[in-house]
Amino acid sequence: MNYAITFTDYAQAELLEVDPVGQPGPDEIVAETIYSLISPGTELSAGYLGEPPFPKGTGYATVSKVLQAGEQVTHVKPGDQIFAMGNHRSRQILKGAASFPLPAGLEPWKGTISRLMGVSMTTLITTYARPGDRVLVMGAGPVGYLAAHIFRNAGYEVTVCDPDVERLKVVKASGNIEVYESVSNFDEKHRLEPFALVLECSGHEAALLDGLRAVRRRGEVVMVGVPWKRRTDHTAHEITWEVFHKYAVLRSGWEWEMPFFTDEHQHHSIFTNLQTAAKWLQQGKIPLEGLIRQVSPRDAQDTYQALVNRSWQELFIVFDWTRIK
Repeated sequence: MNYAITFTDYAQAELLEVDPVGQPGPDEIVAETIYSLISPGTELSAGYLGEPPFPKGTGYATVSKVLQAGEQVTHVKPGDQIFAMGNHRSRQILKGAASFPLPAGLEPWKGTISRLMGVSMTTLITTYARPGDRVLVMGAGPVGYLAAHIFRNAGYEVTVCDPDVERLKVVKASGNIEVYESVSNFDEKHRLEPFALVLECSGHEAALLDGLRAVRRRGEVVMVGVPWKRRTDHTAHEITWEVFHKYAVLRSGWEWEMPFFTDEHQHHSIFTNLQTAAKWLQQGKIPLEGLIRQVSPRDAQDTYQALVNRSWQELFIVFDWTRIK
């Protein structure tokens, strides 16, 4: 039997039986999911707590076992473990070219994190800031935590700001990264040496405004987090005032600014970012111990509700599809 997690109504997630997969096309793979990662921002705001119509499928990051491969797929074979942008589904057909073998020794549940790393790796590739520059990450949620380590690994001096003290403790314990609850708490060094780059990862307009106030003249503020809803009474004038007087570059952190695949004119892509992310995970460059909770797909409703209520301390939640057998 084949199963998929589906949002059947507002704030309602169910594990439903779905149609079995067929035979793969020449360039396709039939895969059995081992783990799939929840993207809490997108899946909660656009799915679980989203607008009709329902039902809605969900999920976009999987580590799977190859069951069958079409004749044009030569880079993997049955039995291999692969990463792909798959759904929360026990078996599915994937495009062969859009998948890659998991690096040897990388635990499958960790491999799913490659997908969320890719979100801010676009900014790493496109920013004017260079290694050695000071970077401020606003928001210590899953994407912000990963962004902090991505930029630290690339040679930047990283500071993280978030009002959630518990999340700051996680960041501080994970490595040599400065943390603050608020921009107003910055020490003299931070006030005298503004940041070259700010990654706003929370989607909160107050954090965006604080980031503009902390960036250096002609620095960049990149909106990585999605502003799903209005949270404050700040006005657009407050933001435009800071942009104008800082000569700041305020831009989207849209991950898909880059092409999915490389070509002769573009040597970086979403796909190469995902491959790099998986390598870094295999090399232990992203501290994850104690930060990933594995849950059964049968507990989908409780899982999404726990994310809404912020009931769990772990930053990353993955569905373990071996538990439905």
